Amino acid sequence: MPVEKFRSGEEMNAAPVRARSGDSFERFVRLCARYWRIHPRKYPRGVFKFRSIEEAQAARERVAASQG
Repeated sequence: MPVEKFRSGEEMNAAPVRARSGDSFERFVRLCARYWRIHPRKYPRGVFKFRSIEEAQAARERVAASQG
């Protein structure tokens, strides 16, 4: 995109917003992929069964604490 110069704030506010059209979804997908490369999800392996909500919440807190 070329650089635009304005002589006043009013002229800048009146100018239309320039954006590439048609590739916004692709940009969003690339951004998501970049985010997950930087911060991948880490889940413990396996299926867990709990006898109570308190036991499940305690396990969730242990996993959150171990991930840092």
